[in-house]
Amino acid sequence: MKVTIERAHLLKSLSHAQSVVERRNTIPILSNVKLQAEDRELRLTATDMDLEIVESAAAEVATAGATTVPAHTLYDIVRKLPDGSQIELQSEEGGERLILRCGRSRFTLACLPIEDYPALTSSALPFQFGLPAGELQLLIDRTRFAISTEETRYYLNGIYLHVVQENGVDVLRAVATDGHRLARVEMPVPDGAAGMPGVIIPRKTIAEVRKVIDEASEDVLLAISETQIRFSVGPALLTSKLIDGTFPDYERVIPENNENQLDVVCRDFKNAVDRVSAISSDRSRAVKLKVANGTLELSASSPEHGSASEELEVRYDGDAMEIGFNSRYLLDITEQIGGESARLSMADAASPTILHELGDRSAIYVLMPMRV
Repeated sequence: MKVTIERAHLLKSLSHAQSVVERRNTIPILSNVKLQAEDRELRLTATDMDLEIVESAAAEVATAGATTVPAHTLYDIVRKLPDGSQIELQSEEGGERLILRCGRSRFTLACLPIEDYPALTSSALPFQFGLPAGELQLLIDRTRFAISTEETRYYLNGIYLHVVQENGVDVLRAVATDGHRLARVEMPVPDGAAGMPGVIIPRKTIAEVRKVIDEASEDVLLAISETQIRFSVGPALLTSKLIDGTFPDYERVIPENNENQLDVVCRDFKNAVDRVSAISSDRSRAVKLKVANGTLELSASSPEHGSASEELEVRYDGDAMEIGFNSRYLLDITEQIGGESARLSMADAASPTILHELGDRSAIYVLMPMRV
């Protein structure tokens, strides 16, 4: 194999590929990225056996061929080479070494046999549909912060994507929860998604897809079966296993009759929560909301640092009440509310609260209160 490629093209594809490769591997070949040169392009493949990414970059191919090299080492080298430089990659006879040349720099990397490189077993993916990159970004950003990191409840370690009927209309819905908070976002069902099975997309897959679509302007094509999902984004193709589990009945935790409705200017509320919580020393950064007669008082205290409070003018016509929240959770939610105003629908100090943008319930958030 002998190929010449512009640094920027290689770095972009390599940055996506190397992030799929785990830093610690008991199987040496899984630390490598597969390089395949043919038809005026260099194709990079990386996998951890649950997720696979294949991405192509334009290149001048003098000799077609393939090899595998350590992913993170190659990425670190390319990242440190000068902008605008041309990189030559050449595998030696026998395929045990790859020579990288760039200007006066020369690197020799150990290779592993291409025959040993595993391929993710592919299944038929009968449900296929497209989503604009911007809409998929919003779907991910507005839910992924609520994904659980508790490995024992593995079925919560991802985003639940499914089709449901809402007011007689089919919608595509994404849900994530960690038991303390829940995010639910929905949009009209794209053509081809009707009838798809409900699937749980793993946290790592969500993170890698989000990186790839960050620079995309075209539609993202999704293909789904009961065990796999594939995202096609320009020159990149991500294929992932799905979480084999049953997502809980999240509708049960979304209250329906929270009559105390508090309307706030979202940016002012978020900034006040952020300021007041700075006084709190514990991990939860607890903040108390006390609301009555059109005034909201936010407060926090700690034995080490003292206390803080701030008042905001709000719209509220319910009974006077006090309720406490984890401020980090409040900030995560308010950062995803794009409109000017947000509504908090509360029942009492011990029941879940619903938050959403005023006038838009396509994204709703449920937050459990805490004692303060």
